[in-house]
Amino acid sequence: MATASVSTRAPASARSDTWLRILAPVVVGILVLGAWQFLVSVVGVSDYLLPSPAAIAEQFVQFWPAILSATLITGTNALIGLVVGSILGILLAALASRWSVLDLMSAPVVASLAVIPIVALAPVLNSMFGADSQFGRQAIAALASFVPVFLNTLRGFRQVIPVHRDLMRAYAADGGQILRTVTLPTAVPFVFTGIRIASSLAVISALVAEYFGGPRGGLGGMISTSAATSAYARAWAYVFAAILLGLLFYVVTLLLERLATRRRGT
Repeated sequence: MATASVSTRAPASARSDTWLRILAPVVVGILVLGAWQFLVSVVGVSDYLLPSPAAIAEQFVQFWPAILSATLITGTNALIGLVVGSILGILLAALASRWSVLDLMSAPVVASLAVIPIVALAPVLNSMFGADSQFGRQAIAALASFVPVFLNTLRGFRQVIPVHRDLMRAYAADGGQILRTVTLPTAVPFVFTGIRIASSLAVISALVAEYFGGPRGGLGGMISTSAATSAYARAWAYVFAAILLGLLFYVVTLLLERLATRRRGT
């Protein structure tokens, strides 16, 4: 009887924790929006400082086609950069984990890439590849994605217990077989942690890169254009779209991470 009581209480507690995780951010969001609207409507904060949520929602609905088009452009650039940066990061981490010389050589390069300012790099790439090319934004997103994926993947490869590699070598397994059966499965959680971090960085990098020349269709260009024409509520509507885009990237990578770890039984 005691065992049955414990087993029925545990799922109920888990369900309550799940509902709490869902309701808590919703309640906080409602409180923030309420306080925001109060500051604008009652306190009298100027629209150019802080447009009301109602005005932003109105602009979001009114300019929805333009917002969707800009979101697709920025999202495509961020997605391409995320995929390319993640693939390069995983491949280089696999090579660095196998050869210590390459690990020592790549360390200063990765450190240099981590501190490259987007503000300085974006105008250079836009000038190199032309005003009509999206390649500069995609390259910046790829660089931003590469660093966390490489570092986390390399850390995951180093978590492999040496005796497991020795056992595979005793079975006459080659380097590729050891990578597929031992090294990569151990590193999967670390790889997805890096990709999850990189997903937000890819969106931010692509968005910021759009401020510095190139095609004007993305979210960053539309935000700067709206702000320059004093359409502050519209600019905030584009900002809201950028937030939704970043959340979408994060949630998708989180779901992929859970799917991958669940298949591994962890």
